[in-house]
Amino acid sequence: KIMRVLVDTCIWSLALRRTAPEPKHTDKLRELISENRAYLIGPIRQEILSGVAQQQQFNKLRTVLAAFPDLL
Repeated sequence: KIMRVLVDTCIWSLALRRTAPEPKHTDKLRELISENRAYLIGPIRQEILSGVAQQQQFNKLRTVLAAFPDLL
């Protein structure tokens, strides 16, 4: 059985930084994503999106995050 991983806001934030993303977190998140193990819940998705100031970036990130199923 595959273990799903609920990725918390702080990890998404560290990995999605425009400048100097943290490789340790980015690499692990990429691994979880490639294995289809990374999951979100609504409040985390909302926290991630609430930190984006520009509408264009918000729309792009919302589209990218839509690929991740909510963990039920």
